[in-house]
Amino acid sequence: MLEPGPYALDYLLKWPAELSVKGHVYPEQPLYPLIRELLADPAAHGLTLPEAQAARDRFLELAGQALEAEGGDRRWLEREFTR
Repeated sequence: MLEPGPYALDYLLKWPAELSVKGHVYPEQPLYPLIRELLADPAAHGLTLPEAQAARDRFLELAGQALEAEGGDRRWLEREFTR
């Protein structure tokens, strides 16, 4: 039987939510892929790189807390952003 941490990581990488970026609303969709898009081309979304990185950092903080509550390690999420 697997520990709950890896399951929590899988869920968090698909975690759906509504997100607003500079007034543009992104309806319910997985946050992780959207944040990767923001980081890959911030200007296309009206952001600067530091703003996109701040969005990533907020995601890591909130999702990291949820992951740790399930016995996971927030470094797992950080590693996903380096792939």
